[in-house]
Order: sequence, then C-alpha cells, then structure tokens
Amino acid sequence: MALAKKTASANAKKPPVRRRDRERTRREILEIAFAEFAENGLFGGNTDAIAARANITKRLIFYYFNSKEELFTAVLEMAYAKMRLADEDLHLEALEPEAAIRKLAEFTFDFDQANPEYIRLVTIENIHRGRHVSASRKLKEMTRPIISQIAAVLEKGIRSGAIRPGIDANELHMTLNALCFFSVANRHTFEAQFGWDMSSPKARSQRRREIADLLWRHVRKG
Repeated sequence: MALAKKTASANAKKPPVRRRDRERTRREILEIAFAEFAENGLFGGNTDAIAARANITKRLIFYYFNSKEELFTAVLEMAYAKMRLADEDLHLEALEPEAAIRKLAEFTFDFDQANPEYIRLVTIENIHRGRHVSASRKLKEMTRPIISQIAAVLEKGIRSGAIRPGIDANELHMTLNALCFFSVANRHTFEAQFGWDMSSPKARSQRRREIADLLWRHVRKG
C-alpha cells in the first residue's frame, strides 16, 4: 500500500509530456530550409545544418519531407505563397486603370527589394530548369489570382479608353517581373561594371518610379 502511494505520488510530480506541434515544426523546418537553400542552393544546402538550427534530428526532417528534393519543392511553395498572399491585398479592381498599374508595379518592386532571398531561390530553381515548379500543381495554381487581377485591370482600362487593347496579362506580368527582378538579382554585377548606384534609398526610389512610369506608358492608350 505504501509503495503504491509512493509510486502514485512520484507519477503526479512528473511534468506532462510535451507533444511536438506538427504544423509548427513543419513551418520551422521550412523557414530554416528557405534560408539554407537560398544561400547555398539545392545541392549545397545541408540537411544536417537545417536540423541543427531547428534543434531536431535529421530523421525528423525526412519524417515530414520524404527527400531533400521534396523539401526544396515545399520551400518553393512557401516562398511563392508569401507573394501570392500579399497579391490578394492589392484589390486592383477597385482602382482606376493608371492607379492600378502603378500600384502593381510599386508592389512588385517593393516585394522583391524586401525579399532578396526569394529572388535567389527563384534563380536557383531556374538553374534546375524549373523542374520542381513543373512538378507542383500547387505552384501552378498560385499564379492564377494575380493573372486574373491583371486581366481585369486591362479589361477595365480598355472599356474606359485608358488602356490600349491587345495586351496579354501574362506578358505584362513577365515584363514587370523582369524589370523588378533585375534590380535585385543583377544589382551587384551592374554596380561593379557601370559604377551605377542601385542600392541607396535614393537610387531605389528612382528605379521604383521609373518602373511604374515605364509600365504605365507601355499599356496606356495614345
């Protein structure tokens, strides 16, 4: 009897077993893997380093993600989802055509400037010929909302006579991303080659305005 009481008392003093939050753990792995892959690429990215920074075992990484390639694809999905989530708050359809085009340009420029790791990750995926994006249905579906927003702005502008007809929403999206992407991805080489400031707040503000002006002049009628 005394032994039973002693055992019960000891059990009562044991701290409760803390169960790992699966979703939180998965999210932490992705955030750390994002930084690791953006810095070192897919092949250079080290799962041991990711595990150490997450304070987990490498085995646990592969419990959530079957392979390093699958982890990389999930990181891409997370990175693109971040931008697409921000896209949803633009509400371009509520603006007049010029204001909508300028807001789209400024948003894209600001996002790229604030997220250079995202730019590096996209560059790395292009080195791999986009095979992870091609294999992910989720990534393909993410592009639809922003293209739909751009198409709606173009249609509204055409109806009002502010935007010329014949502009493809995908082409416009590509043109804008090329301009904004270059400002981050090629900043260091362009500065070194031409001695041109692309990093100071003044230079970024000027480039932001220039891209918005270029995009509007490209689409406007007359």
